[in-house]
Amino acid sequence: MATCQQHGISDNRQRMKSQSFFIGTSPIAQALRRLVSTIANSNATVLITGESGTGKELLARSLHEQSDRVGGAFVPINCSAIPKELLESELFGHRKGSFTGAVADRIGRFELAHGGTIFLDEIGDMSLDMQVKLLRVLQERLIDPVGATRQVSIDVRVIAATHRDLEAEIQAGRFREDLYYRLNVLPVVTPPLRERKEDIPELLRFYATHYKLGHTQAVRFSSEFLQALVDYPWPGNVRELCNLIDRFSTLYAGQELDLRAIPSNLLPKALVPIQAELLARSGPAAMQEMNMPPEVLAEMQAAGSTHDMVDQPEPQDNEIESIIMLAQGMPHLPPEGLSLKDRLAEIERNIIEQALERSQGNVSRTAKLLNLQRTTLIEKINKYELRTA
Repeated sequence: MATCQQHGISDNRQRMKSQSFFIGTSPIAQALRRLVSTIANSNATVLITGESGTGKELLARSLHEQSDRVGGAFVPINCSAIPKELLESELFGHRKGSFTGAVADRIGRFELAHGGTIFLDEIGDMSLDMQVKLLRVLQERLIDPVGATRQVSIDVRVIAATHRDLEAEIQAGRFREDLYYRLNVLPVVTPPLRERKEDIPELLRFYATHYKLGHTQAVRFSSEFLQALVDYPWPGNVRELCNLIDRFSTLYAGQELDLRAIPSNLLPKALVPIQAELLARSGPAAMQEMNMPPEVLAEMQAAGSTHDMVDQPEPQDNEIESIIMLAQGMPHLPPEGLSLKDRLAEIERNIIEQALERSQGNVSRTAKLLNLQRTTLIEKINKYELRTA
């Protein structure tokens, strides 16, 4: 029962996010709304192209939700995330005993999407041999599960997407021309966010509401910060905007955000010079006061990690410090002495930096790797001015 409820919540969140793709009054947003409304009920294959992070899956979900197939499943699969030797089984399924490890029958994504929509993301990364098999499925609407003796008929709407230039991939011999024409029946291009700047304020408000914590207000932006975000080129497009708002909504729930008061390591690199200019022009005294929200403080108190946020007297005999120093090879104490606090801080910073690098800057994975509360790690990242993803 709980699992079903969780899936329901996830579906609602995905539906809410898919609606966000058409937010805005720019000519581009209006044209996309009209296009999706026109082609939603067609069974023709759609090929969505555009830069990474522009919302290709959101558009695909919107097509499904506005179609007559909305009662069926929307089944996404990232073709680049699955090893090519396993992709056939993922797409078409397999029968028990068909290969080593096939201990039971498995239904493939195409069969799961029967009566609904299948979304083939990063189709440009599919191997040539799988392209041949996919072409046959698109032509005949039949699948051959691995190890099966009979074909299975399917009724699915196929939507494919890629950030690659498929015509260039065809010229390079990495993509089949016949498959390209079979997929490219209804072409749709998702524009980069920098080409629809007038939609950015509305997108910021939408995602601030989407990511707000509990009953707190959504985060808001000072006029200077809002203008900086509108002018920012957004190389990561809508995905980058979502991540940024999620970060601010967690750390500064319910507050108005002042660009001068945000730690620079929490900002996109291109905004740091703008922040420095604002500070030089107006000074820190002019910035709005921003605090960690009470909900986050309560969570840290419950986890016993508030000591990381306040100055505490250093213990004279600390077992943990001794272990760390031992692990560092018991460095020779210089005659003039050293600052144990600074030495330990240097070691801590180095370890966190290594963990961030191993986790590719992902804070949640880094916290798990270091066995720390996420909020505690964020405080340490801010303290040492480290970079995250």
